[in-house]
Amino acid sequence: MKKDMDYVKLVEGAQLGDKEDLERLTELAELRLREDVGRITLNPDLTQDIVQETLLEMMKKLNELKTAERFWKWLTQIAFNKINHHHRQEKRYKTALASGRDADGSQRAQAVVAELIGHEFQQIVRSAMQRLKPRQRTVLALRCYRDMAYADIAEVMGCSEFAAMMLFHRAKKSLGKQLARHGYGKGLLLPALVLFGKLTASSEATAAQVSVCAAVTEGGLLLGLATSKTALVTLSTAGVLAVGTAVSTLTPETPDAGSVQESVPSALTTGPGIQTSTRTGEYWHYFPKGPSGPMMLRVTSAPNGPQSNFQYLQNAQYNYAYRDHTIHINNQRMHAYDLSVLQLPTDSPQMAGFISQVQGHGEAMEYVPNRKTNLLIVTTYDSQKNTHRAQVERHSNVLDERYFLPDWPADAKVVDNRDVMHKRGWTYFRVTGRIGAQGISGTGRIPFVYATCKRYRPWLKLKMADGTRIVDRGGSFFKGLARPWMGLHTIDTVRRDAAEQEVWFETKALPDSDQVEVTLDCGQVKLVYTIDMETDVIDKITFVGANGILGEMRFSYLQEIVDVGSEFDPPGRISGGVRPQPDQGMLWLVNLVKAQ
Repeated sequence: MKKDMDYVKLVEGAQLGDKEDLERLTELAELRLREDVGRITLNPDLTQDIVQETLLEMMKKLNELKTAERFWKWLTQIAFNKINHHHRQEKRYKTALASGRDADGSQRAQAVVAELIGHEFQQIVRSAMQRLKPRQRTVLALRCYRDMAYADIAEVMGCSEFAAMMLFHRAKKSLGKQLARHGYGKGLLLPALVLFGKLTASSEATAAQVSVCAAVTEGGLLLGLATSKTALVTLSTAGVLAVGTAVSTLTPETPDAGSVQESVPSALTTGPGIQTSTRTGEYWHYFPKGPSGPMMLRVTSAPNGPQSNFQYLQNAQYNYAYRDHTIHINNQRMHAYDLSVLQLPTDSPQMAGFISQVQGHGEAMEYVPNRKTNLLIVTTYDSQKNTHRAQVERHSNVLDERYFLPDWPADAKVVDNRDVMHKRGWTYFRVTGRIGAQGISGTGRIPFVYATCKRYRPWLKLKMADGTRIVDRGGSFFKGLARPWMGLHTIDTVRRDAAEQEVWFETKALPDSDQVEVTLDCGQVKLVYTIDMETDVIDKITFVGANGILGEMRFSYLQEIVDVGSEFDPPGRISGGVRPQPDQGMLWLVNLVKAQ
């Protein structure tokens, strides 16, 4: 079915009583329903019943459809509900499902691929699809052949967006297992789906146009072909099957040739901020090392009004922000537009309560006390109730799965806003300044993303004028400093470090700049952080006492790493100096000032 048919006008005309528009709309709907329903039921008799019942209900309730653009999703949901009803109420359909009888349309479509692939593989694909659960076939049909967004699939199937993604992943996995039972590697998953789409198409014309969305495969199209049964399907045959299949991936390192590099937007206006108070959406938090370690984040927000949907994805390597058909790859992590602290479902009630007390408000976040590694928590945010509802799962390889990788339109514009050091994923930095009458200097290394934090571990070397040395080989002294590899923006890292030790804080944006000032009240000493929101690092820390400024530490970060020499040699295992104490947390900075 062509998208150039203006079905919206047909829907609107049919709602106004135009019989020709209703007739044409019914024809289009019947063609599409036969394919979609047939792929789910695998039974021509049941398909015929479902299609006729769905069309009848469509004509009865068409005037109840308020938005013509939602017609296909609305119609698919009607069909899906009727399929569910039949499977619940009619045991005869389970027997009919396994009968494997072919529809006339499927027989015609089969001729399109008869010359491309052996009869045995056709039977194996049919058998494999029959063994899947109806809900699994449903999500494959909607995602693979209709390229429906997960949010739309979730609405059709009556589940969360996350549940739809998980169901799609498991359906692919189940299909792969069924193919493996016959000796076929996972590299034939895509050709099998393309073949099934062609076999279940309503005509030769639609069979020729069958394509499968990019999310089907985790790797190359033809990997894993060298199995015991692959003599039946040659590389060239599989290649012909895949012709016309829409497979595309985003390569952030090399933006589209046609993309125009834009100037970096203000981090406080059009940058990766989020206004949860006016939107609903899902937050995915993944903790590969447990809640005390780094966090990966995915946010999908649905608008309450005319604004477009937007998404953020902060995985092991990149910080993506998608909106208005443009993908921005940014230096900085996501933060709140109103500069409120980003809270997590793993925050203890004590910490969440303290943050709410400081800010004068808080979100009703459902607490998840899970301490396990590979923890995946999906929270659904309700803006009207200001609550988060959590769904918890333990998953060993979230970062390797498609549902935690970029899922943008293939033709979206890509704009890489990162500077040199963020593209590299880590950098060295220098520290200069004074505390009291003493000068202080030092060097360090900081990873920006989870993917680089193992090879380029954080370390810090500081030296006072009197010879006192501070040495940190593992990042403990980074409490109270920028820790972007942990998955949070620096502004949130600093304030959350303070909240852990119940240190009061204040936040304010500096006028006419991309900087924010965070003041931590530690009693006798106040720490005033100046944070660059776009670069996502600390520019300086000012120490303030009752009688004025006690000192200052300034940070400078190397964009290029060329001929740095021994200045940035990491601290050795037997180096002397003050070592971090686990119970100090971010208060080591205060103790440093008090010692002078």
